[in-house]
Amino acid sequence: MAEMGIGSVYVAPPGFEGVLQAELERLGSPPEEWLGPLALCGGPPVKSVWALDVWTAPEIHTIASIGEAAKLLKSRQRNWSLVPAGHFRRASLIEERLPPVKAAPLVFPQVAPTSPLGAWTLLAPDRILFSQTKTSPFPMGEPRFVEDREGPPSRAYLKLWEACTRLGQWPVPGETCLDLGATPGGWTWAIAKLGASVTAIDRAPLAPSVQAMPGVSFRQGSAFGLEPRDEASVDWLFSDVIAYPGRLLTLAKRWIEAERAKRIVMSVKFQGTTDFEVMEAFAAIPGGSLAHLFHNKHEMTFFWEAP
Repeated sequence: MAEMGIGSVYVAPPGFEGVLQAELERLGSPPEEWLGPLALCGGPPVKSVWALDVWTAPEIHTIASIGEAAKLLKSRQRNWSLVPAGHFRRASLIEERLPPVKAAPLVFPQVAPTSPLGAWTLLAPDRILFSQTKTSPFPMGEPRFVEDREGPPSRAYLKLWEACTRLGQWPVPGETCLDLGATPGGWTWAIAKLGASVTAIDRAPLAPSVQAMPGVSFRQGSAFGLEPRDEASVDWLFSDVIAYPGRLLTLAKRWIEAERAKRIVMSVKFQGTTDFEVMEAFAAIPGGSLAHLFHNKHEMTFFWEAP
């Protein structure tokens, strides 16, 4: 690997290295090299939507031994997570000499870890790349949950759990929610389990087990057929609707302009190539932000909160 100055490092979602590459090029910070899932860039950190994690203060050091590498990391802080990208045996021997990092799956609803967590990898047997600071509190930017394999009708609930964990807030008893495109009911199930009231809207019926949950009501219809101004105000608007991104952008703007939702959590699903122009339009909405969640596929999650 050629010598280079590294100003930032981005962790790509599995299978989406090309999308992250295109995004970073669009942002004027093209990767100078790739190391496994890591995009190594010469410039300072930029706000990446597609990266699961961003190393914000990367350093490269020459190390003479396994013990020296471990000593160096421990001299900076306690908690470190390895991103294996090569020289696996040597990296694992260094990892064994570091304090263990408790990365137990979260029991939702549970706040994300707050302890400082750095990340590191080996560039060569005698060269270590690390950053004491990074944007995600999770190793590799991958939040893991204790899953419920019996209650929900689909695994889509994990996206909602991750989105709410990222926000640091979730529906609570006494709050009202709309779930657009709800069927079979993974998100509705997750909301109802929190004790909030939720109205699920879809053309197809909910799974009977979800329909029977306390606090759940169902209205048959299209998410796009609703007139937001005719709806009662809700605390949360959730949407996992399958539709073209441009249509979802219009849907989000209609609800925001109608002032009928305090918060929005919406999946933006791409069909074919990634539509960066629509992404930028979502990101430009005042009060809004975008993220690619670990549990997302070729999609983004749009967050918005009323001022």
